[in-house]
Amino acid sequence: KVDRYIALNEFCRAKFVSGGVPADRIVIKPNFVHSESQPVWNNRRGGLYLGRLTEEKGIPQLLAALRVAGLAADFTVAGGGALEGDVSALLGAGYVGFKSADEVAGLLARAAYMVVPSVWYEGFPRTIVEAYAAGVPVIASRLGSLAEVVKDKETGLLFDPGDAGDLAAKLQWAQSHPEAMQKMGMAARSTYEKHYTPDCNYEQLTQIYAEVIRERGLTLPCQG
Repeated sequence: KVDRYIALNEFCRAKFVSGGVPADRIVIKPNFVHSESQPVWNNRRGGLYLGRLTEEKGIPQLLAALRVAGLAADFTVAGGGALEGDVSALLGAGYVGFKSADEVAGLLARAAYMVVPSVWYEGFPRTIVEAYAAGVPVIASRLGSLAEVVKDKETGLLFDPGDAGDLAAKLQWAQSHPEAMQKMGMAARSTYEKHYTPDCNYEQLTQIYAEVIRERGLTLPCQG
């Protein structure tokens, strides 16, 4: 009896179809965030991780990559989880614990790039949309939906999932090419404005409802 299922991206849609959900009933509508200010790209420095500190999120690979790249002193991690001790041991003051939404916005405003090193499938991490809104390029695993949302060398960089050496190489490249990363950050912001604003999302959602209403031959009740 369900007329429409909403998937966050094409990768998720394909997974639902392979699981037996009728393809003609699935539409794509991504996550969104509200951004109140235009990003400033000057004086950005270092990398940032936001989220749970657990194995499936790729934290062991991230820590290993930071050691290989020699960038632990120039990296910030915000979040909590089972691997807090490992993160704190390597980063020291660079591990800032759980942060509020306003504090996260401040961290993004200062970061040169954000890392999403997950080794499991993600749906559509809200942190990526937050990063794009802040003009921050994303270095992510080439895995599932991440490889769809992050455009390699356009809005960020992709690395082989679970490969700490490849991630270290991407981190070193990002650190030594600040101008290129800044251009990717600008492209990320442009992508946000085209696809991930509240207005864009509202329009997509109302179109989904309108299409189902037309198919059903229904009429919306009068609204005063």
